[in-house]
Amino acid sequence: MTSAGLDDLYRDILLDHYRSPRNRGHLEHANARAEGANPLCGDQIVLELLVDDDGRVVDVAFEGSGCSISQASSSMMTGYVKGRSADEALAGVEAFQRMMVEGEQIDEAFGDIEALAGVRKFPVRVKCASLAWKTLDQALSTRSNGSGPAVPITTDERSTSHA
Repeated sequence: MTSAGLDDLYRDILLDHYRSPRNRGHLEHANARAEGANPLCGDQIVLELLVDDDGRVVDVAFEGSGCSISQASSSMMTGYVKGRSADEALAGVEAFQRMMVEGEQIDEAFGDIEALAGVRKFPVRVKCASLAWKTLDQALSTRSNGSGPAVPITTDERSTSHA
């Protein structure tokens, strides 16, 4: 497939997830939750997860608003994380960040998420794509250390990470 054809395919995948987001909504019995925001552009997400006693993500939902990239990334991330262990999900967060920051290839288990790789060409938009994944990291990290409800995280220029 030509580069232009691949770009069109990826654009179609992003638009599909933006227009028809998967796992959008609220979970009645979530036991992990985090809020993420990017004050530079106004993207926001509230992520809720139901993690079973074995550490597997049984269900996941998100609500939020923002650009097509942040909302599509949220949809894709929830599809990826559902059914995985918390450790697998956290490894996915790291792999996603390496893809966005270093251009590292991701494995085929990520499916449609590869469509976000092109965002790397636009550093300001990397923050949009990364918001959901950083919020997932916060929700799972907070749950695993038993510290109670997650606190809002901010993804902005002062962030200590690269994306």
